[in-house]
Amino acid sequence: MVVDAHQHFWKIARGDYFWMDDSVATIRRDILPEDLMPHAKACGIEATIAVQAAPTVAETDFLLELAEENSLIRGVVGWVDLESGLAAKDLKRLSANPLFKGVRPMLQDIAATDWVLQASVLSNLSIAADLGLSFDALVQPRHLQAIDGLARAVPDLKIVIDHCAKPVISGGADAGDAWRCDMAHLASHEQIHCKVSGLANEYGTGWAAKTLQPVVDHVVTEFGADRIMWGSDWPVLELEGSYTDWFGCAQSMMQQLSDQERNAVFGETASRFYRINDPGSH
Repeated sequence: MVVDAHQHFWKIARGDYFWMDDSVATIRRDILPEDLMPHAKACGIEATIAVQAAPTVAETDFLLELAEENSLIRGVVGWVDLESGLAAKDLKRLSANPLFKGVRPMLQDIAATDWVLQASVLSNLSIAADLGLSFDALVQPRHLQAIDGLARAVPDLKIVIDHCAKPVISGGADAGDAWRCDMAHLASHEQIHCKVSGLANEYGTGWAAKTLQPVVDHVVTEFGADRIMWGSDWPVLELEGSYTDWFGCAQSMMQQLSDQERNAVFGETASRFYRINDPGSH
């Protein structure tokens, strides 16, 4: 089964997509499952994980409603206020739905790099881990040492690094020794996985398999195919390219892997991490 481990939906009138300024005007429109279907069919995508795009529990409920109605969506990564005393209640309510797979605070938009290491946040993430939920780390390179601290503080929490931690590669810049070292260190934690997603947007104009290969090679080498998953980051991807082009690019970058390893990257890792074959999750 081919799985897109990272994509988004939104309905603008809901009113909580605070990051949607004029810089993303071309994707500031309703994006719903029927809009994804042509891309999924063209690329043979059989399952997707819908990831939060707004810091509200209401949006998480919206995504779960979409997932209940659309069999392509096999899981939702939502948002809960992890600083709040109400987080445990929200986590327990949401986790009663087998389609709710994990949480994602928008760490890249929080000024405090070590925000995730607050006592209240760690306590609530321990509860999430006990409920079998995972953690999507929407981070930049500045956060990687904090994610190491999170992994050590909550060793039972399954973590996935979104977008390879957004290495600074715009226009062909080298990702840097600090990024490579920190990612290798995170890979030493068996609970941490990595998504090959979002790289077209990080590179910008001129992205291609050749230009992105060094980043992909590093994470595949460090994490291994069984802890790597491919995601489209669609429709954010549309700011820099098309779904089919990114899927083809990713396939090209993985062509040196064995069939078994490619199957892991394009489906089996995500299926296992997000438990998409659990009873009740379609």
